[in-house]
Amino acid sequence: MLFAAEKGDINTIIGGIAPDWGPFGTLGNEARIMIEVVMAVAILLCLGIAIWGAAKQRIGATALRDTFSAEQGKGLIIAGLTGVFIIGSLGTLFTIVYGMAV
Repeated sequence: MLFAAEKGDINTIIGGIAPDWGPFGTLGNEARIMIEVVMAVAILLCLGIAIWGAAKQRIGATALRDTFSAEQGKGLIIAGLTGVFIIGSLGTLFTIVYGMAV
């Protein structure tokens, strides 16, 4: 009788799923830090856009009774939060795409 999972354990499975640097694994430590800093700044910028959109929507909808400003605020909120999600998922996406290519 042959068991398929005879040698492995749960750490092998979990370690294979955990995202790593994928194609950027050969980068130096300084390059990794620079990429992390750029991503952090981009996330903060996207959060700022979302906050600006929320303020624009609130001010446009109540104080000025400006429906165009309120709709523009909704668009900024959606764009900012979508940007945060995409940037936050880039590490996982790169790892998945790189893993599929290999």
